[in-house]
Amino acid sequence: MFLEPLTLPPDRAIPGGLLTELTALYGSQRDFHALSGDFPDPDDIRPEQVAAALADDLADPDSEVLLARDEQRLAGIAITLAHHPDPADPDPWIGLLMIDAGSQRHGLGRRLASLVEDRFRAEGRTAVRLAVLENNPGGLAFWTALGYRHLAHRRDRQLGRPCAVLRKRLD
Repeated sequence: MFLEPLTLPPDRAIPGGLLTELTALYGSQRDFHALSGDFPDPDDIRPEQVAAALADDLADPDSEVLLARDEQRLAGIAITLAHHPDPADPDPWIGLLMIDAGSQRHGLGRRLASLVEDRFRAEGRTAVRLAVLENNPGGLAFWTALGYRHLAHRRDRQLGRPCAVLRKRLD
């Protein structure tokens, strides 16, 4: 598996073929989207909705959208934030890590998380944070198994959903 940053052409539109791949990836995670409420109908996720969901991340200079490819197919996506909006928070964040549902339980999520952590280490970062929706026990189990520790409970900044904030030291 390798990571490639998503870069947009001058018109800022996600190329059609890639948008089709991303839509299939997001659509494969129906159960997560039913929990998160990120899409109005988790059984019918459309390309324009995926493009809109990624638009804010792609416009933020502190955010990076990383595509995880496994033998040239899109296997997952990670969205990172170099600096949290709270100036008291020194750590970068993983905003989203998603693996194609058909590829889960094969270690790809662990590999993707490790690659993201390695990128932060290479930048000299010493820890990383993320938030897990409190109604997502599977996500919480995944991240704690990777060594992330509970730091706080708070509501997410976008929709006010209850979350567990986790942190992992990278040294």
